Amino acid sequence: QVQLVESGGGLVQPGGSLRLSCATSASIISIDAMGWYRQAPGKQRELVAVITSGSTTNYADSVKGRFTISRDNAKNTVYLQMNSLKLEDTAVYYCNARLWVRNTFGEARYYNAWGQGTQVTVSS
Repeated sequence: QVQLVESGGGLVQPGGSLRLSCATSASIISIDAMGWYRQAPGKQRELVAVITSGSTTNYADSVKGRFTISRDNAKNTVYLQMNSLKLEDTAVYYCNARLWVRNTFGEARYYNAWGQGTQVTVSS
């Protein structure tokens, strides 16, 4: 089983900042990529940012220059620093990880895992 535990969401005024964290909990063999997606009411889930095992990053055009994704490989944790937040950044943010895990039988299994989501609300 793979668990992703997110934290750091909340209410912030336009122009403010928040930092999201996502930690994995599993017998991890390797992590291919970790990232953040978001879903606003009435909209489809969309990619916000992703970082690969080689530290290559990719961002949605709407957040480039404002958001920064990073990871701590020793802690199997990914972060999303969000600056200059806008009203349209309001959404539930989901952590995602694509990783190889060793199960209780010692077998390697590939997971595309999701966190439970954390609410980010930008409002004046």
